[in-house]
Amino acid sequence: MRTSAVIAHRLLHAVGLAVSVVIAVAAFAASAASRPVLGYDDARHLLARTGFGPTDAEVRAYATLTREAAVAKLLKETQTTASTTPPGGALDTSPLQFPNPETSSAEEKASFAQAQAREGIALRAWWVREMLTTPSPLTERMTLFWHNHFVSSQAKVRFARLMYRQNVTLRANATGNFGVLLHAMAKDPAMLVYLDGVRSRKGAPNENFAREVMELFTLGEGHYTEQDVKEAARAFTGWSVDRETGEFMVRPRLHDRAMKTVFGTSGRFDGDDVLDLLLARRDTARHLTEKLWREFVSPDPDPAAVQRIAERFAESRYDIKVALSELLLCDAFYAAENRGVLVKSPADLVVGTLRTLGIEPEQGVAFAVATAVMGQSLMAPPNVKGWPGGEAWINATTLLARKQFVDRVARADGMSTRSERMTSTRPAKAGGALERGLSSLHFDSARFMGQFPGASPGERAQWAQRLLLPVAAQSTEEPPNDATAIVHGLLLDTAYQLK
Repeated sequence: MRTSAVIAHRLLHAVGLAVSVVIAVAAFAASAASRPVLGYDDARHLLARTGFGPTDAEVRAYATLTREAAVAKLLKETQTTASTTPPGGALDTSPLQFPNPETSSAEEKASFAQAQAREGIALRAWWVREMLTTPSPLTERMTLFWHNHFVSSQAKVRFARLMYRQNVTLRANATGNFGVLLHAMAKDPAMLVYLDGVRSRKGAPNENFAREVMELFTLGEGHYTEQDVKEAARAFTGWSVDRETGEFMVRPRLHDRAMKTVFGTSGRFDGDDVLDLLLARRDTARHLTEKLWREFVSPDPDPAAVQRIAERFAESRYDIKVALSELLLCDAFYAAENRGVLVKSPADLVVGTLRTLGIEPEQGVAFAVATAVMGQSLMAPPNVKGWPGGEAWINATTLLARKQFVDRVARADGMSTRSERMTSTRPAKAGGALERGLSSLHFDSARFMGQFPGASPGERAQWAQRLLLPVAAQSTEEPPNDATAIVHGLLLDTAYQLK
C-alpha cells in the first residue's frame, strides 16, 4: 500500500506539473496574442533609427510584429561580414612600403600619398555601397557607431588597407561582445598608429591610448586619475605593428614588466590586464549605455533607464545585443516626445534617401563624396573624439549641401537629358565624381507613389509622408497632386532632416 501510495502521489504530482505547464504555455500564448503589434508608424520609427532609410515594404513587414518579435528579428539578422566585395587594394597582402622621410624624393612621397588617397576613396565608396545594399542595416549602423567610438583616421594612419582591416574588425564585433571588441581594437594596427602606440616603449611610454581608452572608450571623463593613465601607459608598452605585414605584434624588449598600480590594484600588468580592469568597472557599462542612448533614443539620456540598462549590460558581460534589446524595447524609445529629435548624419541622409526611394546608383564614389561635403568623411573623423553629431551636423554650409542633395535626387525624376541634369543646382564644393554620380541618377516618382494604398493622390501622399518623415510635415502648404512634386516637397521639408 505504501508503494502504491508513493506511485499515486508521483502520478498526481506529474499530472499537476503537466497541467501547470499547459496552463503556463496557454497563458504565455494568450499574453503574446494580447500584445499589440507595432503598426506602421512604430515600425517605421524602429527601422529608421536602427538602419538607413527603410522602404515601405520593410516597414509593412515589421508592422505586423510585436515590439519583442521585431527587435528579436533585427538582432537575429545581424551579420559579422560584409555582403559586398571590397576594392582590390584593401585585400593587398604585399609588404607595406612607407616612403623614407630622409631618402625618398618629393615625387615618391607625392606618388605614395596619391595612391593611398585613391585607395581611400575606393574604400569609402565600397562602404557606402555596403550600407546601401546590406541585408542587415543594423550591422552597418553599429559598424559606423563603433567607427566613431574607436576613432582612427586615414589622414594619420595613411595606409587604406589598415583602415579596411579595422572596418572588418568593427563589423565582426558590431553586435557581439564589447569586451572582445575592446581587446581587438587595442591591438588594431590602425589604432596603434593613430594613437601612437607604436612609439610607446619601456622608459618612454606614450600616454595617448591609455588616456583615450579611459576617457572615450570605456569609463568616461572623471572616473580615473592622471596616475592611472601613467601606470596604464606602461602596461601597453611594446605593443606595435610589423612594418612589413601591417599586423599586430609584441616587442618583448620594449615592454615594461615592472609592477604597476591601476585603480588601486597592483600587478605586473600588460595591456590586456588593464583592459580587463576597465571592463570590471561599472562606469564602463554606464558610459557605453549613455552613448548608445544618444545614438538610438534621444540627446538626453534618462538616468534611471540608463542605470537599469547598464546593469543588464554589465551582468551579460557586455553582450551588445543585450544592451540594444533593452534600449529598443524601452517605452522611451517609442515615446512621442522622442520622435524627430535626432538629426540625421550625412550617411543617414545620403544612404537613407537612396534606399527609401529605391534608387540604385551605378557606383558609390559620388555618395561617399556627398557625405564628406556634408561634414562626414568616412574613415576620417575630425579628431579622436569623432564627429560630435546631433545639431553639430547642421550649419550654414552643410544645411545648404543637405538641401541641395535631396533637391537634386528628387529632380532626377524630371530630368530627361544629361544636359538638363548638369545645369541644375550644384551641391556646395561638389567635385567631378559627385556631379557625375548625381547626373546618372534616375528616380521614378510615379512608381514610388504607386506602392502606397489609396484611391487618390492625396491619400497616397499621406502614406508617403508617414514613410519619409518622422513627425508631421512642417510645411503648411497643401500637398500637390503630381507625384514628383509630392516627393520633392516631402524631401525638402525640415522634418526630413530628422529621425
